Amino acid sequence: MLVITLITPPGSKTLRLRVNAAVEISESFRDFDKETSRFFIAPVLAWEIGDRTSLVFDLEYLKDSRPFDRGLVALGDRVAEIPFNRILGEPFDSKEVEDLRIGTRFEHGFNDNWKLRSAFRIVSTQTSSFVTEPGSLDEATGLLSRDFGVDRPTPDETYAFQTDLIGKFKTGAIEHELVIGFDFNRQTNFVDDRRSAPAPAIDIFNPVYLTARPNIESDPFRGLFAADNIGIYIQDQIKLAENLKLLIGGRYDFTNQSFLSIVDGVKFFDISDQAFSPRIGIVYQPITPLSLYASYSRSFAQNFGIQRDNSRIEPERGTQYEVGVRGEFLDGKLIASLAGYQITKTNVATPDPADLNFSIPVGEVRSRGIEFDIAGELAKGWNIIASYAYTDAKITEDNTDNEGNRLNRVPENSASIWTTYELQSGALQGLGMGVGLFFVGERQGDLSNSFTVPGYTRTDAALFYRRDNWNIGLNFKNIFDVNYIESTTSRTSIDAGIPFTVIGSLSVKF
Repeated sequence: MLVITLITPPGSKTLRLRVNAAVEISESFRDFDKETSRFFIAPVLAWEIGDRTSLVFDLEYLKDSRPFDRGLVALGDRVAEIPFNRILGEPFDSKEVEDLRIGTRFEHGFNDNWKLRSAFRIVSTQTSSFVTEPGSLDEATGLLSRDFGVDRPTPDETYAFQTDLIGKFKTGAIEHELVIGFDFNRQTNFVDDRRSAPAPAIDIFNPVYLTARPNIESDPFRGLFAADNIGIYIQDQIKLAENLKLLIGGRYDFTNQSFLSIVDGVKFFDISDQAFSPRIGIVYQPITPLSLYASYSRSFAQNFGIQRDNSRIEPERGTQYEVGVRGEFLDGKLIASLAGYQITKTNVATPDPADLNFSIPVGEVRSRGIEFDIAGELAKGWNIIASYAYTDAKITEDNTDNEGNRLNRVPENSASIWTTYELQSGALQGLGMGVGLFFVGERQGDLSNSFTVPGYTRTDAALFYRRDNWNIGLNFKNIFDVNYIESTTSRTSIDAGIPFTVIGSLSVKF
């Protein structure tokens, strides 16, 4: 990977230009050594119009081409014992994404206490692919059924606008920091029937691949999906005393979702929703370096997945309770926090195991847990980041037999530690190294809890050298080359973690 950052030299007091660019060319550890290529460029122009007024223009362009791969499959209640590099699709499976983002950010200060902040963004994404989708596995024979799917370039577009008014004022001895604002988001995308032709089944233990890509025409677009959201919100952070702060806020959302058939002009649905989401929190400092806090909030979010019968998934609602303590040590150089929480969500969209291109809703899920984090500088040049999480995540209500099951992909226990040391003086000043351990406990592979994914511990390391405007690094992933599962979507879509890998990077600022 090559990363380049250009910054205009000093001289202009009102205009600043920065250009970030990155190029990545890599090969997968999976079969056929197919190449992944990524090109990214992001120029940013900042204009200081006046002492209190600024305008920023930014653009991001990304082109990503990579092999398409659904991964491994489950056999019985475990991941099938086949080589981790084995592909169960075809050598010609591929996916290409082209993404363009254009945005502006405007800020104007009326005085020292009040300012206006506004942002606008347009995102356009084109996706095309030729894929071999897995169907079902005959566990007696090891034959996996499959289908070919073709996506012609599929345009997705998002328009987003947000404006905030931020002010500080007092009511007597009580200080306030007020935020009032609204936002608008519109998202449109074409929904395509991807499965266009049956593909030959493949033996997961003795695969035989095709030698050429078949000539398959893509199906017509099935429909145009559109989602609009208007949100109005207000938040007040109130300083009741030097050691006591209260946050009160709320948001009201108005949404509309529609799905129009392009074939015959019939609307599958056109539905509006609205909801109020409150938020409240309190922070108390019995002593300066120690903070105790508690919060309650509700959330509301549209689901953008479509079900196989062309129906929509109701918006997701959530309720969160959290209490915790945060401490600062070593004169603020080391920060530690401990939190307990409960999050309940309804209508959570998950991939449909019968067709991963569509979604299904889960009635209600509940997550309870404890999280501990510590980060900071233990000594000059010696930094550490460590965390531990205990999570009890279950399906509490559902219309299927999944009620009471654990959520898939969520381990009960997970932990990590990463520490680095950088030389602070001498001829090798700027030379550093790092090492980290990442532990993920046993997980359920799907919502039915039909198979289990074993836990793992991965060890990473790094060497880097920073001098002036140069930054050179080597990252060593999975240095003991352990086999592990990164994530799962269904019984026929299981992502293997990368084996021992070395990644080099070079960054230059000028």
